Amino acid sequence: MNKSYLALFLQKDKEMRVLDLMKWRYATKAMNKEVVADDKIERILEAIRLTPSSSGLHPYELIVITNPDVKAELKVAANNQSQLEDASHVVVFAAWDTYTEERINTWFDLVNTERNQKSEGWEKYRQFILSSYVPRPAEVNFEHTAKQAYIALGVGLLAAADEGVDATPMEGFNPAEVDRILGLNARGLKSVLIMPLGYRDETRDYLIKAKKVRKSTSHFIHWVK
Repeated sequence: MNKSYLALFLQKDKEMRVLDLMKWRYATKAMNKEVVADDKIERILEAIRLTPSSSGLHPYELIVITNPDVKAELKVAANNQSQLEDASHVVVFAAWDTYTEERINTWFDLVNTERNQKSEGWEKYRQFILSSYVPRPAEVNFEHTAKQAYIALGVGLLAAADEGVDATPMEGFNPAEVDRILGLNARGLKSVLIMPLGYRDETRDYLIKAKKVRKSTSHFIHWVK
């Protein structure tokens, strides 16, 4: 992004576009089965791919489901929440079950290839990450990888709103069952979050006209000066 374009972009931001999007979106409780255009889905997924993560490792993958039979299975695993079946696309955030030498080295090697350089500092950092992450218990590593997926979910929700697409962040599902349905264990992954994408059903969604409620600014933001 060059400086002139950045200036124009920031000028548009003065119109409070991000705040308007956040006020528009909500955790959609009923979707109308309308299919979201491929280009919108691609931009949402690309925004998630560009999400920052600890050490840039991106220790999670996205599983995007459009198959009706699989969506129906996921609905059962998610306490029969209708969005799983009625959404256009269902995105499962699947985190690495642990950090391994192979996973870490693959990332560092990719950076070296893409940047066409290999620095002493970067290689020292590689060794630091390897020595810090790999020996830890798998459950500690999974807790860390899952947190990275949560960052990506936030980006995904905002990206969806920017496309005029409804999205619902979900934790209310049986991870072991979702892992079984999608065959994640064999890939060293565990389901962490689910984000159905689609369009709100204005006749069935009880939240569609509900006032958005958040803590007041005075109770939420605390300044230390």
